[in-house]
Amino acid sequence: MADTRGFLKHTDRELPTRRPVELRLLDWNEVYTDFDKDTLKTQASRCMDCGVPFCHNGCPLGNLIPEWNDLVYKGRWKDGIERLHATNNFPEFTGRLCPAPCEASCVLGINQPAVTIKQVEVELIENAFATTGVEPVPPTTRTGKKVAVVGSGPAGLAAAQQLTRAGHAVTLFERADRIGGLLRYGIPEFKMEKKYIDRRLEQMTAEGTEFRTGVNVGVDVTVDQLRADYDAVVLSVGSTIGRDLPIPGRELDGIHQAMEFLPQANRVQLGDTVEGQISAKGKKVVIIGGGDTGADCLGTSLRQGAESVHQFEIMPRPPSERADSTPWPTYPLMFRVSSAHEEGGERVFSVNTEKFTGKGGKVTALHAHEVKMVGGRFEKVEGSDFELEADLVLLAMGFVGPERGDLLDKLGVEYDARGNIKRDDDFCSTVPGVFVAGDAGRGQSLIVWAIAEGRSAAAAADRYLMGSTDLPAPIVPTQVAQR
Repeated sequence: MADTRGFLKHTDRELPTRRPVELRLLDWNEVYTDFDKDTLKTQASRCMDCGVPFCHNGCPLGNLIPEWNDLVYKGRWKDGIERLHATNNFPEFTGRLCPAPCEASCVLGINQPAVTIKQVEVELIENAFATTGVEPVPPTTRTGKKVAVVGSGPAGLAAAQQLTRAGHAVTLFERADRIGGLLRYGIPEFKMEKKYIDRRLEQMTAEGTEFRTGVNVGVDVTVDQLRADYDAVVLSVGSTIGRDLPIPGRELDGIHQAMEFLPQANRVQLGDTVEGQISAKGKKVVIIGGGDTGADCLGTSLRQGAESVHQFEIMPRPPSERADSTPWPTYPLMFRVSSAHEEGGERVFSVNTEKFTGKGGKVTALHAHEVKMVGGRFEKVEGSDFELEADLVLLAMGFVGPERGDLLDKLGVEYDARGNIKRDDDFCSTVPGVFVAGDAGRGQSLIVWAIAEGRSAAAAADRYLMGSTDLPAPIVPTQVAQR
């Protein structure tokens, strides 16, 4: 701890400024401006290096946060990125996309603004790429074992990198035409530009991971081929079945799942031509779902030129400060404003949609009412019915599990009560040698959990193949069993 009084001298929490709304709506670039290094060092000095660093517990990866905060303050950037990479394969992703449960559990955050942990993280990795570079870490020995990883989201990428570095021959299969999963096609460009994925893939390729895109495992590569050709399989196929809204009028044109809408917008930004693209241009848009996916739909709709946007949430508006139900160091329930919310649209809380109506087979309006929570259940507020014009409705209500079919059913995996792939306390499915990482086994969750699970599943697969493992596993088996 270089500055023992840093948190007393610097009580203000500073972050990069966001570009003016009127400018950023004209492009798809990330919304934040560059952050001054001297200011970052000052922010890093606010870390108290607590005797019990609760930020470690808040982070599923177990990031050594006080250590690299101190190293950044001292200007020891190379040592800092080594400590960060020791626990996190992809800080450039988490530093942009993670909601930072580490900051929610920061001890300083009890009575001051928390340390800007997430910003220090992203600046560390960006400095590394800009200066010394991020070198490949190829294995020193080869095991002769072959591992297939199915799905190239953050869990799959983390598992593949760890297993490659352990000396196994790893092939990562992705049914889409590009690697990245929802990082590529679900996260809008203004939240994370895709160049950050591409440069990391260059490192992984140099290390020896083989990427195969456009391959639907279970069809293009049969399950029998998969089991015959590989000694172990890691399933990281995500939780991709969107929660639907089975109400009258759902069949009308103009009502789409968020993950029909967002990937098309991303493809266009990548230079693809999308025939019949779902676009918000000139339309009255209603987004049903108040979470991050809904905010992504909001920012995308505004950039496409929507006439109006409403975002509906069935839950009541959270309090402006940490709710009593989520005391420190838990992740706080509180009202949050994302960059997309700054840009326009109207957020509507405590509302439930009853039906859609339309003309000529196309949606023109939705009919809704206010709700209140009574005894843990939503009840209609009588006399609160209203109708809202809409010619594009986007369903962003979360996900209910992985897609079943040619791969999972033919593998013979079983499912838990929530519809996720069932696994034991060592990330193994009910099929020996088939491991499960990320949302496919956990359910819809955070990117930091996906990377942590990818690392842990890789350690489990390595132990299965070799009898023991030196790979780190941030999630211990008992945690998996208790979830």
